[in-house]
Amino acid sequence: QLQLVESGGGLVQPGGSLRLSCAASGFTRDGFAVGWFRQAPGKEREGISCIGATGVLTGYADSVKGRFAISRDNAKKTVYLQMSTMKPEDTAIYYCAAVISSLPVCRLENTWYDQWGQGIQVTVSS
Repeated sequence: QLQLVESGGGLVQPGGSLRLSCAASGFTRDGFAVGWFRQAPGKEREGISCIGATGVLTGYADSVKGRFAISRDNAKKTVYLQMSTMKPEDTAIYYCAAVISSLPVCRLENTWYDQWGQGIQVTVSS
């Protein structure tokens, strides 16, 4: 059974940093792309970052470009989202999602992914 589990969320002050992890289990192949999404209260789910199967290709939404960095460790089947210079508007539930694909591509569209984690709260507040 495919499963994604997010960890590393919590409360951080404006300007601070957090690192989210997305651990994948049940994937028998390394070839899967991963996306990070977030949803704030009253807003639509937003794709903020993605990474292809090999880790070479990455993508970022304008709202996080230059502040967030995505990476992956295929040996651990884990994808990370390093968040820096955080702002109150980064407050949301963060989700990771995956889709089997050995191609060096990734997308920020939630309809492209078919496996989702349960989500984790990130709050940026003083």
